[in-house]
Amino acid sequence: MKKVTLLAIASATLFACGNQGETATNVTLNNNIDSVSYAIGINSANGLSQQFSEGNMDAYLKGFKDAIDSNELLIPSEDAQGIIQAFSQKKQAEQMAKQQEEQAAMYGNVKEEGLKFLEDNKSKEGVQVTASGLQYIVLKEGTGAQPTAESNVEVHYHGTTPDGTVFDSSVDGGETISFGLNQVIPGWTEGVQLMKVGAKYKFFIPQELAYGANAPQQGQGPIKPFMPLVFEVELFKIN
Repeated sequence: MKKVTLLAIASATLFACGNQGETATNVTLNNNIDSVSYAIGINSANGLSQQFSEGNMDAYLKGFKDAIDSNELLIPSEDAQGIIQAFSQKKQAEQMAKQQEEQAAMYGNVKEEGLKFLEDNKSKEGVQVTASGLQYIVLKEGTGAQPTAESNVEVHYHGTTPDGTVFDSSVDGGETISFGLNQVIPGWTEGVQLMKVGAKYKFFIPQELAYGANAPQQGQGPIKPFMPLVFEVELFKIN
């Protein structure tokens, strides 16, 4: 979702409709500045109608005129941006919640299957479970240093869906990869910190520690929303 830019739209409208607060009932476009000003007015109106369709236009125009005419403002200027930002954040949160509800309805079976997969998996031999719900098996213990959440590490990994479909693999690519542990999904950040250099672990990552509702490629690839993921990770180095 694009960020709601009501403040930018309002600013553009002030620019486009300037002329010292005069009304613009009989405007003619005599030069390029006139045309650009009118075009900005069109864009501002289109932006407001798309992003703020519920707006009270009488209040909007009153605020615009009071600011242009330097009248006493009903809301202090220094409070205006905060009010707009709070509203924009609320709108974004509502839209994200709606999207997640729609995805939950569409991919509810994926979520249920993932929960069953993890429930069955945790009773298998060698599987350990952390407080967050992350599951792992130690395939090989390491003897070197242990990374922190801020570490940059070099690893080999092989990632699959619960049914074994490979979606990414540095092993298959033939080259290790380096990245910061604060730049990856939470399951990786937590899991790799359990390892020492030289170790190889297998992780079973719950969807809430993976991508949750926000699957890569919007769920068009192997990874679906609310799907747990499986990774084999070998830690070679802390950079």
